[in-house]
Amino acid sequence: MDKEIEIHPFQPYIPPQARVLIMGTFPPQPKRWSMEFYYPNRSNDFWFMMGLIFSGDRYALYDTATRTFRLDDIKALLNREGIALSDTGYRIHRQAGNASDKFLEIIEPVNLDALLAKMPQCHTIATTGEKAAGVIAQLTDTVAPRMGEMVTDARGIEIWRMPSTSRAYPVSLEKKAEPYARMFSHLGMNTKI
Repeated sequence: MDKEIEIHPFQPYIPPQARVLIMGTFPPQPKRWSMEFYYPNRSNDFWFMMGLIFSGDRYALYDTATRTFRLDDIKALLNREGIALSDTGYRIHRQAGNASDKFLEIIEPVNLDALLAKMPQCHTIATTGEKAAGVIAQLTDTVAPRMGEMVTDARGIEIWRMPSTSRAYPVSLEKKAEPYARMFSHLGMNTKI
């Protein structure tokens, strides 16, 4: 039986002055989306964490009444801070039919060099989770750093490994946010935590 191959549904999000590229692995299936953008699943902590880090309010990017993310506010934050988004997987196969990285086979990774060529001011990559960290380590000929730490590749790009924002990773939102906030502060961004 042929493998069902999926191609990444979103274009990379690249603000004009992008200085950090955050990379996960691959979005969940569309039935889990609450919006057509990165980290679309309400049960993923990414946008709650970003609200907490940059506004001091976990719900800053979420409309509790409609239970949807505020995409315009999300894009405004990304543009203001120079945060680009992409994933490490371009073509993938879900071995178990779900979003778990454990059962995600990356058939073709993102073209990282082409992506970075579009962001001349970006000298930092942050991966969200173990699998994304492993893919970027392979693509940059580095070792995956320890959680919350970074390595530098031959081009001088800082590569940070951040915790997964999936709720399958059983750590509080505040604990997940700490290493991200440290990295953003290291880059000179104003954080609220």
